[in-house]
This record gives sequence, structure tokens and C-alpha cells, in this order.
Amino acid sequence: MKNIKRVSPVQLKSSPLKTEQKDNWDIVMEYAGEGDGPYLVDLSHKLRLDLQNGEINAITPFGIAIPDSPGKCVLQDGLLINRMNKTQASIYNLAGQDNVDMPDATGYTDVTESALCVAIIGQQVFAICEKLTSLDFMSPDYVAPFLFQGPFSHVPCQIVTLNKTGDDSGIILTCSRGYGRDMIHAILDAGDEFNLKPAGENRFRNWITRP
Repeated sequence: MKNIKRVSPVQLKSSPLKTEQKDNWDIVMEYAGEGDGPYLVDLSHKLRLDLQNGEINAITPFGIAIPDSPGKCVLQDGLLINRMNKTQASIYNLAGQDNVDMPDATGYTDVTESALCVAIIGQQVFAICEKLTSLDFMSPDYVAPFLFQGPFSHVPCQIVTLNKTGDDSGIILTCSRGYGRDMIHAILDAGDEFNLKPAGENRFRNWITRP
């Protein structure tokens, strides 16, 4: 049986130095000239699930309790769970085991290949964001991790702020796959004055697993 190649909606012009293949994805682990940050990392190959259920408060995906109100998130064992509304949550396998499978239950939809997913990490992340959205990531009313659902570069997005402190600052952004080329262009253009560079997954792994 022939395997179908899976292709990320993110196209970055930097030269890959290290690559790996997993589940028919070609994944860049390191790019040439990544620099000192901030960084843009393609995570579109990471398993992402949408969960919709009228009894969502009673569900514990992968043994993790879903946050009790919209906008709240929990990051545990490399799995990020974001409460979207009364009946819906999104689940990202950011740094968990590579062989995590979709739960054997109703209400889950695998949305991995239908959306772009990127991380923007390091210094000046929110200065870049200010050029692309009016969402207030630095408001003291929000404690990381938290979810915004709103426009980013005029595109409907889910944006999770994982940290908003100095070099540890970072967000995860997802949007419909069809916006991939334009979204990446807008982010890199906004980040040019801050020396934003494409980085491989190793950079993200080191960032999210830091002490």
C-alpha cells in the first residue's frame, strides 16, 4: 500500500540543515542561520484535535481535565488543551509522545491537515503581534496559558499565549490552511525589524521543555 505524502501549508525559504520524516511528514529540525531569536517554527504536522460534546465538562482527554471556562488553557505532559466555548475545546500535541493517537470516543475530529500551526517564540514576540492584531496579549487580566479567538492579520485564528516573559515569550497560532502562504508572509514581514527567523522543531522543543 502506497503512503500518501503529507505536506505542510507553511513554506519557508531558509535552507534546512537537519530533517526527519514522521508519519509521512518531512519535518525540518534545524535551519541554517536561525540566529538568536525571535523564531518562527512550523508545527503544522503536530496532532491537533477538535472536541465538541454537550457534556464536555465530564471529559478528560488523555487523562487531562478540560479548563472550566472559555479562554482558559492547560499545558500538561506536552499536551495543550484550550477551552473554546461551552461545548468545544481544542487539543494540541505540542511536545508529548509522537505516537499519541486520537481518543477512542465520539466528538473528536482530527484537524491537523486542515490548518496551519506555527509558534512564534523569544524576545519581541508581542511587539510583532502588535503589528498584526489589536488583541491585548499583555493585559494583566490574562494569565498564561490563555486562548484568544480573533483576527490576526485579518484572519480568524486561535492564538494561545504560552508565556509572556522576556526570552521565554511565546505563542501558538492556528488558522485555516488556505491562509498559510499569506499568514507566513505577514508574520515574517512584521518580524523583519526584530530579526525574526525561521527555526526548526528542535528550537521549539528546547523552548517548551526548558526548566
